[in-house]
Amino acid sequence: MSNISELTPAMRQYRQLKDDLPEDTILLFRMGDFYELFFEDAKTAAPHMDVVLTARGGVPMCGVPHHALRNYIARILEAGLKVAVAEQMEDPRLAKGLVKRDIVQIITPGTLLDDNLLSAAKSNFLLGLCPGKEKYGLALLDLSTGDFRLSECQGNNALEIELGRLRPSELIVPSAWLEKMREQGFPPGLERDMPWTGMDDWRFDVQICREELQKHFAVASLDGFGCRGLELGVAAAGALLQYVRRNLRQDAAHITSLHSFQAQDCLVLDRISQRNLELTEPIFADAKDNTLVSVLDETLTPMGARMLREWVLRPLRDKPAIDARLDAVENLLQAVMLRTELREILTAVRDLERCISRLNVSANANARDLQLLQKGLDEVPGLKALLAGASAPLLLEQRQELLEFPELNQLLTEALLEEVPVSTKDGGMIKEGYHAELDELRRASREGKDWIAAYQVKEQERSGIKNLKVRYNKVFGYFIEVTKANLELVPEDYLRKQTMVNAERFITPELKEIEDKVLGAEEKSRQLEYEIFQELREKTCAYTADIQRCARSLALVDCLASLAESAGRY
Repeated sequence: MSNISELTPAMRQYRQLKDDLPEDTILLFRMGDFYELFFEDAKTAAPHMDVVLTARGGVPMCGVPHHALRNYIARILEAGLKVAVAEQMEDPRLAKGLVKRDIVQIITPGTLLDDNLLSAAKSNFLLGLCPGKEKYGLALLDLSTGDFRLSECQGNNALEIELGRLRPSELIVPSAWLEKMREQGFPPGLERDMPWTGMDDWRFDVQICREELQKHFAVASLDGFGCRGLELGVAAAGALLQYVRRNLRQDAAHITSLHSFQAQDCLVLDRISQRNLELTEPIFADAKDNTLVSVLDETLTPMGARMLREWVLRPLRDKPAIDARLDAVENLLQAVMLRTELREILTAVRDLERCISRLNVSANANARDLQLLQKGLDEVPGLKALLAGASAPLLLEQRQELLEFPELNQLLTEALLEEVPVSTKDGGMIKEGYHAELDELRRASREGKDWIAAYQVKEQERSGIKNLKVRYNKVFGYFIEVTKANLELVPEDYLRKQTMVNAERFITPELKEIEDKVLGAEEKSRQLEYEIFQELREKTCAYTADIQRCARSLALVDCLASLAESAGRY
């Protein structure tokens, strides 16, 4: 790279942000309507993104439009790289000098939140691994759902089995251990080309990690999470939490609980057995429907699909737990009407787990997430009423776990329009009558536009120019457009704004005055809607733990109904 003193202010800003990132992380630097890449990042990423590499002032560069960011992030991740997104932290129009920019998120294969980059039917596990003398500490987190667990396994064989079941998208390990393995060779079951990420060894210190976890969950002890005696597991979990916070650039508030698990809780199935049994993957790649999951999966929600997949990969060993599931499936198999009505309601439930996670931590969360959540929670009372007619204890237990949210549902129903946009910055989300100040701003904008329509008619009559138009664009605002053939009829008080090939554009003091009122009202209206959205988002996130609990119960009911449906079919 060039000497930093020779760079422009924007390039110096870029270098400062880039220097704080790991080598395998590509920096996407927001400049106006594009994300730009420079220097080695541009050379590395351009072929993967299929964009043209150019240069300016000897600096290699390439760029992608902001609205297509997700597609290009996916391509970079597929190449085995990570992505850091640097956003403009202030309005460029109001900035004095260089626009402030900062990294708002680092995206890696294990920290994805965007549904477009995730499989709805598969968990996306980030795995923390803390090696000990004879055993390993494990922690796994699906950041997209908040599912957080820890365990320990004895020896390399047990670790290989767990990795075969979990199939993590990314593995976080101490840097020194990773370097040692790369030099000396990995143990059986661990491979050099796995998606490894090294972290400073001190971040795996068990005392530091315990304190991190206790602080996050606001508890004095981790014993209530089943962590007693699992020192390596605690180290792996604490390091994982630090990694996630660093990448998100914020607290992972949607991680509301931690669970311990033991390998002996389920039937041991190594990867070869899974493959030969064709549990989730076919032996032959072109036979995708020839798996146990594809045969059994009649789930109607993404949450249910993920849970069923886990049930298949981690079969229960505990007989009472197995019997409880079988009793519930038999109940739903025999009660055809109950099963049919349950499944009919479940068709209206979307991915509540990932919805509430995005609302907590994703910069891309929007009003549609709120609406999908509200519509899903609206179905809970109906499900509870139906489950009152069940006889199996497991189904009746889920009836108690299905929490209702009448106040939240009422709030979101009263606030949100039936059709809401993806963008949160352009308005169009909030109903008339919900917020008095917003209603007033909208009325001012409408009245201003009515005035402009009347002003066009008045100016046509005053000037005698029948095809005179009052138009608007984002660059010039409102203006009067007159064709070249009618320029001799233009009134003296018109001020020339722009010359076009076939027309001239003008403004008048009167038009400028009303433009300020209209555009001012529209801008204030959009900003206020965004603030209202953020308030709704914050109020919704206050229910995160209860919504996650409800979502897990919905997923379980969906799984049981799916198995009953399959049993009835086969």
